[in-house]
Amino acid sequence: MTKPPELPTKVLGKTGLRVTTLGAGCAWLGRRPDGSIDQDMGVATILAALDAGIRLIDTASMYAQGKAEVAVGEALRQRQDLAGSVVVETKVRDVRDFGYTADETRRSVETSLQRLRLDHIDVVYIHDPPADALSRVMAADGALAALRQYQSQGLIGHVGIASNNPWDNAPYVETGEFEAAVVPDAFSLISQVARERIFPAAERFGMGVVVATPLERGLLATGARALRPEDNINRSFSPDVLRHVERLEAVCAEYGVTLLAAALQYVVRHPLVTTTIPGFRSPDQPGASVAAMLEPTPEPFWAEIEPMVRDFKVAVPPG
Repeated sequence: MTKPPELPTKVLGKTGLRVTTLGAGCAWLGRRPDGSIDQDMGVATILAALDAGIRLIDTASMYAQGKAEVAVGEALRQRQDLAGSVVVETKVRDVRDFGYTADETRRSVETSLQRLRLDHIDVVYIHDPPADALSRVMAADGALAALRQYQSQGLIGHVGIASNNPWDNAPYVETGEFEAAVVPDAFSLISQVARERIFPAAERFGMGVVVATPLERGLLATGARALRPEDNINRSFSPDVLRHVERLEAVCAEYGVTLLAAALQYVVRHPLVTTTIPGFRSPDQPGASVAAMLEPTPEPFWAEIEPMVRDFKVAVPPG
């Protein structure tokens, strides 16, 4: 029997962790159309990701009001044979009104450990700190100091930064104090914000880069014609953007490449990017994404696609 192809792996910068180039993002895990959470669907989605060969799970204390971490913990319990081969990363910020103090950070980490049913978390990121909180995060009694303490105690392996807003994320990456960065809303076939500040700093400090939102709320998975009104939340999908995506779709059709494959593979072709973590809602999505990541894409296709990449800055900047 022929063994199915496996996802490629890369080393996550100076963490030294080897991860699959496709991870499971949990921000939308088990989310129904009405916004409620189907916990069983969330668990089934993570199990589907693991069964498809994904070996990186990216979650956060805030995702689905904590239910995402619980779902990940249950899925890992059901796949104990994979212990040691799956890299789990979560994020510190367990309430909306979070002050990024050491005490709050310790509480958030301890809550995550309980939900995930782990005694060690591979990577913990500081989640969504605004740029003007930098001095507070980096203070002696701030979030970073608390994470370094837990790192020295072996409760966490590595410390990273993750902000959904690239204009907030950049100043933290530029400190050089973090080992990895989750980079949402900043790098895709229609966004190049990460090239301005985030990628140069990550390269300078040897940081691992995890690109989130590679599919731009699904626009780069299903195409412009399938765009739903809710996909445009916190996005600026102008008529120019949609026309451009249709042009990308036409090139994909010419070469027999799916738009999903183009979007996912484009991100990890960048030498600084270790992996990408599209947000999975339901069990059908991980397998489809793995198939897209493994889909053959000839070099002439990329030679035509690369000059078409644009920076529309589709993520809405602050203020």
